[in-house]
Amino acid sequence: MEKVTGKRSIDDERLRHMARMYGLVKWIILGSGAGLLTGTASAFFLVGLDYVTGLRMQQPWLLFFLPLGGALVSYLYIAFGKNSAKGNNLILEQIHGGAETIPLRMAPLVLFGTLVTHLFGGSAGREGTAVQMGGSLSEWFGKLLRVNAADRKLLLICGISGGFGSIFGTPLAGTVFGLEVLAIGFISHEALIPAFVASFVGNLVTTSFWGVAHLHYDAGEIPGLSGTVLSKVIVASILFGLTSVLFSELTHALKKGYSRLFGNPVLKSAVGGIVIIGLVYLLGTRDYLGLGIPLIQQSFYSEVSPSAFVWKLLFTSLTLGAGFQGGEVTPLFAIGATLGNALSHFLGLYAPFLAALGFIAVFCGATNTPIACFLMGIELFGSGGAIYMFIACIVSYAVSGHTGIYTSQLIGTPKWSVPNVPKGTTLGSFKTLRKNMRNQEKDRG
Repeated sequence: MEKVTGKRSIDDERLRHMARMYGLVKWIILGSGAGLLTGTASAFFLVGLDYVTGLRMQQPWLLFFLPLGGALVSYLYIAFGKNSAKGNNLILEQIHGGAETIPLRMAPLVLFGTLVTHLFGGSAGREGTAVQMGGSLSEWFGKLLRVNAADRKLLLICGISGGFGSIFGTPLAGTVFGLEVLAIGFISHEALIPAFVASFVGNLVTTSFWGVAHLHYDAGEIPGLSGTVLSKVIVASILFGLTSVLFSELTHALKKGYSRLFGNPVLKSAVGGIVIIGLVYLLGTRDYLGLGIPLIQQSFYSEVSPSAFVWKLLFTSLTLGAGFQGGEVTPLFAIGATLGNALSHFLGLYAPFLAALGFIAVFCGATNTPIACFLMGIELFGSGGAIYMFIACIVSYAVSGHTGIYTSQLIGTPKWSVPNVPKGTTLGSFKTLRKNMRNQEKDRG
């Protein structure tokens, strides 16, 4: 009897081992498939983005077609987009158990819409486009293979990680971003291997197979560790976090304001384009159009205007608020880098060093992804200033509170003690919750 029991125990252990190996091999294959799709899409997008940006720089008159371009894209979303207009939030909602489908049409729509935005001079990024293409293609891939609900969730996370890692050339940050962006204070470790495979393969496909290069920056000399330097870094990081709050809240407010004034999305985008043109001629510069990469480069190699971060923030919020397609992250890089450059004069620290901290910290505060942003800093700037980058990220993360650019991001664990936060509360619903709580306190008072 004991021999039979022992044999059965060994057989059970072998079955469990085989099941683990099967799961590992399965997600290496599925993650690689998602990475292949997202890396190819990112490569195509980056080449197209470079082309339309160069065209806009050569043909300044294209700016006057911004209202028409925005109106066209909004019309296409109304006519053909269905729920694609939700963008990144649609993908987050489905990972959290939503019952909607992420349509394959989301990929070409957001790709076309973002290229139109950049061709005519809108101030937007590329992360949102990469993530939406990744989510849409991963959903299609999952349907093709008829995966179950649990595997669908992991594939969507692969789409986020693969899109992010391949669009910025940061596979480690892409891995963790796909895990960390889902919920504040919570990371889904079951998706760690699939997300890494997708992000690693996606970046490899973009750079090695398609030959698309990524930009990297030099943070310059890293100051020695001292109490004075630490205190200055903390002060700067607080300002980075507050800037991320300003960007998130202003963008959300402008989206609501535009929609309230102009119920028709086509008209809303057209008016938004006119506002951007007016602002360009009011300031007499086009420095704040597009991704903002020249501003980022300038922040690391020379001086920038102390007000540059304010104008880039305003241009981007106005563009996205009016319904133009594109992400927020690269403009956030530009906002953070230019703010860091400006603060260097007041804090007495090297401009490239503070630009590097601002680059990742403003992005961190707006997305609530401190570990991903810290890893991005190491991948882009090296590990020499790792301690400062980590401090910048966690301080900005704490200061930004329960705000962010993704309204469907869950509050898994509040950043500080907040009573009676129901399970499933998102950043979008948190404001209403807090307002109701304050009203209840007033009534009791």
